[in-house]
Amino acid sequence: MKAMILAAGLGTRMRPLTLTTPKPLLRVGGKCLIEHHIERLVAAGVREIVINHAWLGEQIEAYLGDGNRYGARIRYSAESEPLETGGGIRKALPLLCDQGESAFIVVNGDLFSTQPLADLLQINPPPGGAHLVLTANPEWHPEGDFALAANGQVSVDGDCRLTFSGMSVLTPELFDGVDEQAFALAPLLRQAMAAGRVTGSRLQGYWEDVGTPERLQALDRRLRAGDI
Repeated sequence: MKAMILAAGLGTRMRPLTLTTPKPLLRVGGKCLIEHHIERLVAAGVREIVINHAWLGEQIEAYLGDGNRYGARIRYSAESEPLETGGGIRKALPLLCDQGESAFIVVNGDLFSTQPLADLLQINPPPGGAHLVLTANPEWHPEGDFALAANGQVSVDGDCRLTFSGMSVLTPELFDGVDEQAFALAPLLRQAMAAGRVTGSRLQGYWEDVGTPERLQALDRRLRAGDI
């Protein structure tokens, strides 16, 4: 199974740190944020990684190179204009499914987690489906995103509402029939949920949406102190 790391955001919430440095290259715990993802994917057995980029993307390619020093093969999907999450993934599909593979892992580049990624390698959603890793609602997002039922099905509404962690297993067929170049992923997931094609699991371990300089600094302190 291949994986994609989403790294094309402008990082506006992280300014001024991201005025000259792309968000994935901000350092936390002694290494760049995106390196944590790459190392955890490789440790789980994923060697083929696709990274999309836009803002200051040439810095990302120059720093990570072909991925050889991480034990991975990294390929890049450069975006000349904002494509949003859904559009960015669809543009990269030829790299993710170039040998007829189906499902692939997607990880948001602006998160940190100790979720065991090897667990995701065993998940094979039906064509047009997806599997989402959901986590407890943080204080800044108390209403959550989706509901997780006891049987593992994910729906838009329900009693147990959780927050989408930014880690998922997607199928290329999820993007069939979309004509736009730039579009969000969430509407496609909702359509698949209505058709009963989305499952989910609770996140295991630590998770943080590294969305602000304050969260980045707090995470850096925890990692350096050995608290995570």
